[in-house]
Amino acid sequence: MVTPLKQLDALWRRGKEFLGTEYAVLGGAMTWVSERNLVSSLSNAGGFGVIACGAMTPDLLDAEIQATAVLTDKPFGVNLITIHPQLDELIDICLKQKVGHIILAGGLPSKHAIDRAKKGDAKVVCFAPTLGLAKRLIRQGADALVIEGSEAGGHIGPVSTSILAQEILPHVEDVPVFIAGGIGRGDAILAYLEMGASGCQLGTLFVCATESIAHQNFKKAFIRASARDAAPSVQLDPQFSVIPVRALQNEATKEFQKIQRDVIDAFDRGELDQSEAQLKIEHFWAGALRRAVVTGDIDTGSLMAGQSVGMVTEEKPVADIIACLLAEAVDALISRKP
Repeated sequence: MVTPLKQLDALWRRGKEFLGTEYAVLGGAMTWVSERNLVSSLSNAGGFGVIACGAMTPDLLDAEIQATAVLTDKPFGVNLITIHPQLDELIDICLKQKVGHIILAGGLPSKHAIDRAKKGDAKVVCFAPTLGLAKRLIRQGADALVIEGSEAGGHIGPVSTSILAQEILPHVEDVPVFIAGGIGRGDAILAYLEMGASGCQLGTLFVCATESIAHQNFKKAFIRASARDAAPSVQLDPQFSVIPVRALQNEATKEFQKIQRDVIDAFDRGELDQSEAQLKIEHFWAGALRRAVVTGDIDTGSLMAGQSVGMVTEEKPVADIIACLLAEAVDALISRKP
């Protein structure tokens, strides 16, 4: 007799084998949060931790990888931002440290970057925002894809997770595909696995893990929040672009709209040219994520969070979070039995 646990195991076997893990649960890379402590805890609990490189220098990344390896002997990956000015050096650091999986995010990676990582025997994971780009990335050598919908926290695209999954999953069979964005329960993971996904990526759900170094103020904001509190940034004028970022609404998000209005008015009066005005708008959020995560300034900092934040209700160990996801997936399978 095939037990529900064995059914689940079969559904995400491809993802497990690709990651080299017990469960095909990929940790979403969150700057200032996804560091050695959370990453190693995810891997030790059977998932796949991912270091968020962000704006780190090669030397800092080198030290972070080494520190993570001291805390776990399980596989973990590194998320690199494709627009980082030292991307080649960062890839080389990952290869030197024998990182098995490099996730290229924050824009479409060049074939050069993919080739550089693969020549060093790393598996390359890329984000695919459309079916056409998914096929292109596979042709360029991507070993796996992440489909991330607009319910995710941080920088987001315009299309929801469920729509992207329907558009892409039926047409991509060559590589494993991981689904991300707004996933907070095991039965949701199960649903995407049954649609053809090889696993799922979760970030917001792990912010309040006991092992997470995020400031207690940051964690408390997550625990208090509902899904509706995690909203995308608002652009007031099409002349001045605002990168869509999903975050909890706070005093800073209100102030950002006021700043936009003031800058637009100054531009209309001829006091600023367009490039000066754009720069003032972009400068508003400089350092804001660090202020919130590291120093606990939840009023003027950026509280990047996905809509699954409403399912974060307490601080608990990573192992307990993963155990809960497994139980929810298994319970969903059991409930189908006659």
